[in-house]
Parts: sequence; structure tokens; C-alpha cells
Amino acid sequence: MSFTPDAVEALQSATELVNAAEPPATLTTVAELDAFFRRHRYTGRLDGTEGELDAVLALAPRLRELLLADRDDVAPLVNAMLAEVGAVPRLVRHEHEDWHLHAVEDDAPLADRILAETAMAMVDVVRADEHSRLDVCADADCSGVVLDLSRNRSRRYCSVTCTNRNAQAAHRARRAGTA
Repeated sequence: MSFTPDAVEALQSATELVNAAEPPATLTTVAELDAFFRRHRYTGRLDGTEGELDAVLALAPRLRELLLADRDDVAPLVNAMLAEVGAVPRLVRHEHEDWHLHAVEDDAPLADRILAETAMAMVDVVRADEHSRLDVCADADCSGVVLDLSRNRSRRYCSVTCTNRNAQAAHRARRAGTA
């Protein structure tokens, strides 16, 4: 797997956003949006308003559809998203990151930037035929999205919580079988 650092960051950001909208919601306040913005090292405009939070959260179902779509269904979704935000890719460099692509202006609304960056990252996923790195959490009680960036493609759960819950259940089942 050879995704560029900006593609990895966009995929991680989109996965976190999609999962944050799943119960229990973990992105519910402007302060949490600010932390999300900083954690994923977004640059450019951040309004810090309820309207911006609502616009970002409204992306979750669309990003979920994009991340989990069959490979051949991704292209029309990506093309529509890039057209919607008026994407014009350009090379940029920041103090913490070398040359990479931005598809919309830095003063575009955050929701547009997230949509464009996720769509651009999915271009890399499709071109590398690495769509199997995106899946739904293997926990029977969870519908979170899993982004598997491991070498051996072994990640099955969307979070440490789901991983631990299933490890404990497997442990209890083994103990019950030997008792």
C-alpha cells in the first residue's frame, strides 16, 4: 500500500467523522469540531459555529456511502463530489507537510474541504485497487467504518472499544469451553 500522507490523513479524518456520527455520537459540539480540525491538521478557514458543525455532520452519511461503495461505484460519487465543490487541484506546502494536493481554496467552508479531500483520497484508493482496506466493523453490535492501514490487512474493528469487547467475549468463550 502506498497512499500519500495527505490521502491517509483524509481517509482517517473521514472515517473518524463517519464513526463520530454513529451512536454514541462523539462530535456534538463546536469545541469537539475544533479539536477534530486540529487533530487532523486541517489548514484554512474554521468558523467555529453551530452552522459549520451541522454542515460537517451532514457529510457523514455521504462519506459513509463513499467509503463503503463498491470500487466501480466510487468514480461517479467522487466525480460528483469534486464537481459540487468546484475542485481545482493545486500543489501546496505547509510548514508541517511537504508538497501535497488541495482541491479547493483554503477559505472554502470546512465541509467543502473535507468533502474534496476525502474524494481526492478515494481517487488514490481506486487507482491503487485498495478498496478492501475499507469495511464495516466486525463487531456484531457496531456499524462503524474500519480503515485498515496495517501491512497484513488484519484490522477488523473500528475502535479499541470494539476490539476489547470482542477479545473479552472470545476469552470468556474459551474459558467456558475448557471449564
